Amino acid sequence: MITRLWRGYTTPENADAYEKYVRLEIFPQLRSVRGFLGGNLLRRNLFQEVEFVALTHFDSLESVRAAAGEEFGYIIIPEVGRKLLSRFDQRVAIYEMVVDEGRTEPSSFS
Repeated sequence: MITRLWRGYTTPENADAYEKYVRLEIFPQLRSVRGFLGGNLLRRNLFQEVEFVALTHFDSLESVRAAAGEEFGYIIIPEVGRKLLSRFDQRVAIYEMVVDEGRTEPSSFS
């Protein structure tokens, strides 16, 4: 499995709109790409901005290329998303999954 990691930042006022944009526009587009295995959007409130971390999972580098093009190490953000962000990584980090423990239920603390 191949995972792409990317970070973007926005104002607290734009954070909900950006989250909605990714949920309703970006992930549905990615679902149509053969080899797309899913994704996660993480959100962290900082002092004066909100950080988003996007993780997208693919079965191969060929699938990553199908989703992002030949320059798959660079981020392409449509204008709608770009207007909601105050800053963002220009490049994505691409990782190969080497250990996957899977989802486990959190242990209960007594």
